[in-house]
Amino acid sequence: MIDPTSIIDKRAELAGDVSVGPYSVIGADVKIDSGTVIGSHVVIKGPTSIGKDNRIFQFSSIGEDPQDKKYASEVTRLEIGDRNTIREFTTMHRGTQQDQSLTKIGSDNLFMAYTHVAHDCVIGDHVVMANGASLAGHVCLNSHAILGGFTLVHQFTKIGQHSFAAMGSAITQDVPPFVMVGGKPTKPHGINAVGMERNGFSPGDIRLIRKAYKIIYKMNLRMEDAIDEILILDGSNANLTELVDFLRHVSRGILR
Repeated sequence: MIDPTSIIDKRAELAGDVSVGPYSVIGADVKIDSGTVIGSHVVIKGPTSIGKDNRIFQFSSIGEDPQDKKYASEVTRLEIGDRNTIREFTTMHRGTQQDQSLTKIGSDNLFMAYTHVAHDCVIGDHVVMANGASLAGHVCLNSHAILGGFTLVHQFTKIGQHSFAAMGSAITQDVPPFVMVGGKPTKPHGINAVGMERNGFSPGDIRLIRKAYKIIYKMNLRMEDAIDEILILDGSNANLTELVDFLRHVSRGILR
């Protein structure tokens, strides 16, 4: 299952059933768990840990040094969870000591061709990044978010869970959970009702989130007042609680 043309450092740790394709290079301090398939011409640099049942396609570069001028060869890490699909020419970089020295990727994500995950990003589960989508450093991309093709996300930006960015979006501020954004310049365009339905949200929950969206974007309230109005809708609703928590911890102000 290890092609003889591949180069694997003696200090790498691969589970017994890991498959490595022709001409791939796996460096020191790389750990790859069972069931993972590495295609041809893939380069993986450590310290990097890769979980179970991932599939990494040809010409991907995983765990390379961060593209940060402050980086001075200090030890930093990349962690990848389970069952991710990482398509052709994807690049994922390790963290920097200016943050947590860690880039962290969850499980069950799809990274289409030519996507880029920069240093210190944190990605949840069930995320989709379509072809050419790119994250700058320190981005937080929460679970079930979808980035359309060639979407660009500014550094330190937070993208909420179950949000959706249309093709070609240039996201420079935080995107609240459940919100759709798109256009040039990129602006909010309602809630991601279709995505929520596909993920099992009840009609009642979707109605509540739609009301919360109107409070945030239609009533011209200060953020503190908008949060109070959202809690009045149903302060015990888990989805509204997640939305309120996100709004309380925005890093770059929400996209408007």
